[in-house]
Amino acid sequence: MSEMLEKENIVMGRASENHEDVIRRCGAMLVASGYVAEEYVTGMLERDRDFSTAIGNGIAIPHGAKEYKQYIQNTGLVVLTYPDGVSWNDGTVKLVVGIAAKGDEHIEILERLVDAFEDEEAVDAVVASGDAEKLHHILTRDN
Repeated sequence: MSEMLEKENIVMGRASENHEDVIRRCGAMLVASGYVAEEYVTGMLERDRDFSTAIGNGIAIPHGAKEYKQYIQNTGLVVLTYPDGVSWNDGTVKLVVGIAAKGDEHIEILERLVDAFEDEEAVDAVVASGDAEKLHHILTRDN
C-alpha cells in the first residue's frame, strides 16, 4: 500500500468546505500526482451524485464512476482530513480518501480503511492528532 499513498498526498487539518469542492480537491491531487487524467474528476463528481461516497464513521471515499476507469493511469490514493467536518449528504465526514484504482486494487484499499477505522472514535482520534506520519503508517503498514 505504501506505493499507492505518498506521504505528500496526505493533507491534515483542512478547513471545512462544500463536499463537491472536497471531491474536486481530491481529484486535482490525483491528477497532480499522475494517477489520473483530468476527466476522472468529472467521474468522481458523477459517482457521488449517483450514490454517496460517504461510507459512515466520518469517512468518504470519492472515486470515479465505472465508465471513467479508462482515465486512471496508476493506482493511487490521496487523503484529506477535516477536523470540523464536512457536511456530506445526511452526515458529517472528517476523513476523505480519494481513490483511483486500476483493476481490483481498490478492494485491498477498502479493506484497510474498514480495518483501521472500524468506529468513528478511531477516525476522530487520527484526525485530531494532525499527524500525517501516523495516518500514513495506519494506511500502509503491513499486517
